[in-house]
Amino acid sequence: MSFRGGGTNASSGMGVADQCKTTYLELQRKKLHRYVVFKIDEKKKEVVVEKTGSPSENYEDFTASLPESDCRYAVYDFDYVNSENCQKSKIFFIAWSPSVSRIRAKMLYATSKERFRRELQGIHYEIQATDPTEMDLDVIKERAN
Repeated sequence: MSFRGGGTNASSGMGVADQCKTTYLELQRKKLHRYVVFKIDEKKKEVVVEKTGSPSENYEDFTASLPESDCRYAVYDFDYVNSENCQKSKIFFIAWSPSVSRIRAKMLYATSKERFRRELQGIHYEIQATDPTEMDLDVIKERAN
């Protein structure tokens, strides 16, 4: 049995492309993106950026960008007004694992999630969703308040 060292997750062997961290920081610090969708590139054995959403896009655009039958990781920058009437922003990490996706994909995403999430500093909330209702806008609003 061989173990992979270095910057990969020993259980899944998945690395994290530098572009993932760079794009996340653009969302977090510069507000260049409303959301970022990440996928595991099985050939490269690493998590890569699949899609970004412009700041003008909304939550509906974000959920429409997730595949119906395959797993993804995503971050969403949720802007809202709190009870003191202050503009706030919370970053959500969403592990999208639809119940209809392949078992292999679910296992791959599940075993790589913690390692990948640790690369993204400043996440406020995490949501694990197997169907759209588990990450409905009402769920996001409730968690943010």
